[in-house]
Amino acid sequence: MKKQALDKMKLFFMGMNSRYLEQKDFFIKAEFTFTSGTKQFKGEYVNINDELRYIFKGESQSMSFQDMLNKLMSEAALYDSLNFRYIQRGTIVVIEANDKQVTTRNEDTSEEFDADSQISNSREYYIKSSKSGPLLKEIGIMTKDGKIKNDMIRKYNQIDHFVEVVDPILNCFSDRETITIMDSGCGKSYLTFVLNYYIKEVLKKNCYFIGVDYKENVIKSSKERANRLGYKNMEFIQEDLRTYMPNRHIDMVISLHACDIATDYAIALAMRSKAESLVIVPCCHKELKDQINSSPIDSLIKHGIFKSRFNDFLTDSLRALFIEAHGYEVTPLEYVSPIDTPKNLMIRAIKKSNSNEKAREEYNNIKKLFNVSPTMEKYVY
Repeated sequence: MKKQALDKMKLFFMGMNSRYLEQKDFFIKAEFTFTSGTKQFKGEYVNINDELRYIFKGESQSMSFQDMLNKLMSEAALYDSLNFRYIQRGTIVVIEANDKQVTTRNEDTSEEFDADSQISNSREYYIKSSKSGPLLKEIGIMTKDGKIKNDMIRKYNQIDHFVEVVDPILNCFSDRETITIMDSGCGKSYLTFVLNYYIKEVLKKNCYFIGVDYKENVIKSSKERANRLGYKNMEFIQEDLRTYMPNRHIDMVISLHACDIATDYAIALAMRSKAESLVIVPCCHKELKDQINSSPIDSLIKHGIFKSRFNDFLTDSLRALFIEAHGYEVTPLEYVSPIDTPKNLMIRAIKKSNSNEKAREEYNNIKKLFNVSPTMEKYVY
């Protein structure tokens, strides 16, 4: 292409780079095709194992988005035309350039993506869309004709990442005849069904699931879903988490987005049932906010927003110490991007001993310092 066409294309690429920087969380991949006479030369820019790579003519190079655009500019000088497709969640932007004109347009992606085409060049998925169709359709991720819904792409990635961070714990139970998992405050149980599929169909291990919630409607809904999927290794129980006690050994307790002290109920249930492991994702934090009383930091938390953030930090720090005091090795981590949700903390714990007196002392000292009394300790007996 001639310099005049390349200069116009450069302006379009400047806008493309700005779009990427502002919305890169939605970026899926870029495809490009150079034409010379009747021949076409295709390439792509994709995320492979969390690394963006430029793939063209059999070569794969790691490079930034801006460097990729610069590379396309230099290559375009050697060809007659370029068709560039920028694919992000919900939108495809097409730039077409030749010596006569440079144009751009948006293409409607409709409400769905072909499942395999959107993930084939990305990370190695734990829940593969091509094999888990009945499950993904049942929980609303996939359409009836086998395509990932456009507005569920992020949710699908979150679900798969949840399995990824839980998988190391499941590996600890490889010698168990049956892995038993209890979902405390199970709600609609979506991730419980996903874990069931993963353990049974992917790991090829026997497993048993207990879902506990006090709401009759969600228990009924979960039972119906299990029946539709043919999952006979699941039971759902309408019970109070504060008093419920399972009648079998529990390998893992999960609690996902249980509101405020419902997370504490789940922690207490895990402790009194002596669960081998625990995976919790806390939700809103209210209980300790009005209890906090510590003059040394009064000036730091006099503004409401700072007090709320400190309350979140204090609540989850005490939860981690409380779990550690009961002999667990605790790992707090961010399990999804804060762009998806600010409530993205996961506390992952594995039982290592009967107790940890150092952690218990630290827990009691912090309670005394801030004059707080978390609910979870009231239901461990």
